[in-house]
Amino acid sequence: MQRTTLDLWVGLFVMAGVAALVILALKVGNMGSFSAPESYTVYAEFDNIGGLKARAPVKSAGVVVGRVTGIEFDTQSYKARVRMELEKRYPFSKDTAASVLTSGLLGEQYVGLETGADSAMLKDQDKLTLTQSAVVLEKLIGQFLYSKAAEGGGKNEAAPK
Repeated sequence: MQRTTLDLWVGLFVMAGVAALVILALKVGNMGSFSAPESYTVYAEFDNIGGLKARAPVKSAGVVVGRVTGIEFDTQSYKARVRMELEKRYPFSKDTAASVLTSGLLGEQYVGLETGADSAMLKDQDKLTLTQSAVVLEKLIGQFLYSKAAEGGGKNEAAPK
């Protein structure tokens, strides 16, 4: 009888550990919410999305207002088309601007929204036209080096006369 009770407690402890690991995995994968709030879909096209991934947050004023639900390449415009699900409780004007931003220096990338002054609101399946692509660190370094080389390229004062 005592051995059976001990086995029962060990089994319950193992089950609680497995449940805790599943919950932790869902939280880490940004899938922690089991209830899906009502939402509407909007699209935005970017020249470069950097390392943006599906399930990345969509933020406005630092508050998560939605998630990126899909990314595809548009073969007509040669741009990245990002599909976002925004919660219905957060309405945005039609002239809202979308930017691909980074949390910290090397953090995760997310879409930042800045609302405009238009009185008309975004509806389901609307497209954001004001977009700003991700800042790619390698491109910035390349531009800096190119500008420095151009500054010093025309001056050769050490050449003999």
